[in-house]
Amino acid sequence: MSRKAPVNENPTEIDITEVLRRIPHRYPFLLVDRAEDYKPSESIVGIKCVTFNEPFFAGHFPEYPVMPGVLIVEALAQTGAVLMSKSLDVDVAGKTILFISLDNCRFRQPVRPGDVLRMPVEVVKHRGDLFKFKGQAMVGDKVAAEAEFAAMVVATQ
Repeated sequence: MSRKAPVNENPTEIDITEVLRRIPHRYPFLLVDRAEDYKPSESIVGIKCVTFNEPFFAGHFPEYPVMPGVLIVEALAQTGAVLMSKSLDVDVAGKTILFISLDNCRFRQPVRPGDVLRMPVEVVKHRGDLFKFKGQAMVGDKVAAEAEFAAMVVATQ
């Protein structure tokens, strides 16, 4: 008996199954659990549920676990990649989306186990396979991090 993946009936929601189809990242480096409020070539909100089981917490820091800032920025970049992949309908076989620049990055507050990161990312500029974004990583109503960044589609074969 074969199982079919459930069909997502809300076109603005992206579940983990679609995230896995859209970007090549896998555990322990997949940092987006799902996304919502998808608007093609405009914006998206990535969601990351941060748990104590994340492998980086064992060393960062054992007495006061804090999500590394570079991984928060990576989560923003992965959210942008999901937006790009869906907007451009990129086939990940033979192509990938690479993070190519980072500007105006600021860290405002620590992200800890139990936090839910909401990552609104919007397109600032788009030309062909190149997107420029600005995004924030939010915990509740507080900004944990913010950055401007760019990514592009490249052939991998």
